[in-house]
Amino acid sequence: MKKLLLAALLAALAPAARAQNVVIKLGTLAPQGSTWHEILKEMAQRWEQASGGQVKLRIYAGGAQGSEGDMVRKMGIGQLQGAAISNVGMHDVIPEPQALSVPFLFEDQAQMECAFAKVRPQLEAALEKRGLIALQWSRIGAIHLFCSSAHRSPADMANAKIWAWEGDPKSVEAFRAAGLKPVVLSSNDIVPSLQTGMIDCIPNVPLYVLTARLHEKASHMMDLPWSWMMGATLVRKDAWEKIPADTRAKLLAIAKELGEKVDVEVKRLNTDAVAAMQKQGLQVEKGDPAAWRTAMEKTWPVVRGGVVPAAFFDEVKGARDACKAGGAAKKK
Repeated sequence: MKKLLLAALLAALAPAARAQNVVIKLGTLAPQGSTWHEILKEMAQRWEQASGGQVKLRIYAGGAQGSEGDMVRKMGIGQLQGAAISNVGMHDVIPEPQALSVPFLFEDQAQMECAFAKVRPQLEAALEKRGLIALQWSRIGAIHLFCSSAHRSPADMANAKIWAWEGDPKSVEAFRAAGLKPVVLSSNDIVPSLQTGMIDCIPNVPLYVLTARLHEKASHMMDLPWSWMMGATLVRKDAWEKIPADTRAKLLAIAKELGEKVDVEVKRLNTDAVAAMQKQGLQVEKGDPAAWRTAMEKTWPVVRGGVVPAAFFDEVKGARDACKAGGAAKKK
């Protein structure tokens, strides 16, 4: 009889054990009140509702947890369980995603999207091997060059100091191969460095530049898309697997839905951001596409095998060529 009572008690306790509360602390550079931040807040609210209050997502926006590299390190030791970061910021986890932001590798966003779709499974598998799950990917937008004065060609950049992401020395080498002068800084140091003249130029997306008010110092934007930036919401696999499988499926569906929502919003908002900054004095400069492509192609040999594994760089380039051929065939 005692054994039966014990078995019944254990059976009653089992659901409670499975239904443990899970708190996911997530960091992001997205400024407070930005579109990206608001989407994450919506995700937190909907996750809590979908899980019956068992999963709570706490968001630390605006670089409150440091740079993207800091966030990755904090995920590694369990201080954070998640981060919404850019593909460039992922270099502290895996280097492959940076292939998507190689300057002038893609002719347009459609070509980049097509190539990304072909290599996405490999990227997610590589992240999972490092103990991270990609809940969703989002398109942050086209990266443009914002400078304190007009720079229409690489020759104009001879004495300009351009911001380079910290913790990635090969990217610095790649910039130098193109004849540029990189200055390595944390993303949190961009604003004061523009104010003091430590840097003159920053490559970034218009919406971020507007939200962070970087255009007040970097008031000239080159019209040519420099490259494209992606983002992903990552969570530690061990934290994710504490959530019951049926609940995980609901949360993943919400994350993917909101990822698609932010893609549509951000595309429009990046366009609106340029218009808003122009009203505040931003000058849009016409770049020399041939000169820039020639200069930036000099970075590719450094990126290949230095920043991005050679085999993966070749695969992305091959995917790009296949997408280009497919696009040309459709136009005929």
